[in-house]
Amino acid sequence: MAVTYIFIVVLGLQNVFINSGYAFGLLPFSGLKTIGDLLQLAKEFPKLIDEIQQLIEHDGLKQYRLGEDNEDKYLNATQLMHKYGHDAEIHHVTTEDKYKLTMYRIPGKGEPVFIMHGLLMSAVDWLTVGPHKALPYILAEQGYDVWMGNARGSSVDSRGHVYLSAEDDVARYWDFSWDEIGRYDLPAMIDYVLQETNRTAVKYVGHSQGTTSFFVMCSERPEYNEKISIMVALSPIAYMSHMESPLTKLVSPAAGAFGEIIRNVIGFHRLNPQNPLIEILTKIICGTTELATLICSNMNFLVSGFGIGQMNVTNLPVIFAHAPAGIAFKQLFHYAQEINSGEFEKYDNGPIRNLQLYNSMKPPRYSLEKVSAPVALFYKKKGDWFAGYKDVQKLRKKLSNVVDFYEIPFKGFCHTDFVWGKDVKELVYKRVLKLFKKY
Repeated sequence: MAVTYIFIVVLGLQNVFINSGYAFGLLPFSGLKTIGDLLQLAKEFPKLIDEIQQLIEHDGLKQYRLGEDNEDKYLNATQLMHKYGHDAEIHHVTTEDKYKLTMYRIPGKGEPVFIMHGLLMSAVDWLTVGPHKALPYILAEQGYDVWMGNARGSSVDSRGHVYLSAEDDVARYWDFSWDEIGRYDLPAMIDYVLQETNRTAVKYVGHSQGTTSFFVMCSERPEYNEKISIMVALSPIAYMSHMESPLTKLVSPAAGAFGEIIRNVIGFHRLNPQNPLIEILTKIICGTTELATLICSNMNFLVSGFGIGQMNVTNLPVIFAHAPAGIAFKQLFHYAQEINSGEFEKYDNGPIRNLQLYNSMKPPRYSLEKVSAPVALFYKKKGDWFAGYKDVQKLRKKLSNVVDFYEIPFKGFCHTDFVWGKDVKELVYKRVLKLFKKY
């Protein structure tokens, strides 16, 4: 059955490409040339199916429907903050390469804390877990001055540009990966926060891509290490050759020159969650059961997986109303490249373009030895599909100033639980607060 699932998925992928005018199909170029290759990928999908089946058996659909009337589904970030008793501000910043970004702030008299979301998320996702568990609220109640960043393209109000339109200039606007987020977005937002607060350093919390972009920033622009008093990496990602996400593995061959063909010849520049591929994956992998369809239709869970141990099913309608956020295909392809190469390196544009940009046919590695800011690594040895334990260990060895290496003490804790888990306050955020008091 698993082989059938994955085989049909690959056929579906080919249909998506053929329907887009790319008649060569995906399979001959992808490296997935044997049934054995397909079977290796198929092994992981039943884990997702098993979790959904357990939810169904435990009245998951009934729990989901209990949350369908939650008005938080319809509230934006500032409305959520006001509803739960916090002042809220909106701030705007323009990057060096002319992207216009939006940040949210819960003002406080204490030290500034900058929080950065992960892939397929935006700043509002830190808030949707609720008033007593959301990290921004917890930090604000401790007196911190809380700032939430939005990466370019992630939310509707962070899709501005001085010259380009995200809708009309698709190829040019969406021509970025998490390299540009780390190289331009983070420095612009951090400098703005420091100027507004009259401080010299911020405390930084990043999840997933929010950690990747941080490592890019501090290796490519090492002067920013001095502007970080401590960085807490929730599910840290730099190396990815041991990640377990089957969907990401499925697209991993589409990196480098092939990825550039997909973007520039076919015209796939941004990932639209409502597309034929997602519909195929939802129907083939998860079936047509209502709850399974609801969960599998969300890209966050298809990419990252989930565990029922920390899933608040009643809160899923609120989560689904705000996630997934927008991303460029180039972000996904850059991660795919990391899986293939086993390195933490700049984007592979293909040999000719690489020569122009890097003076080398291959993309250079990021200099992680330049990351000198204190870094705490929060991880889960088993269960996190995106941040593989061996990859986190490799990252730890490369960093010169790891001040905490903490495994979440809960079986089945997964990638999205660092933001949406039922017990995230007890399992994760209390330790963050302890580190903040020390640094």
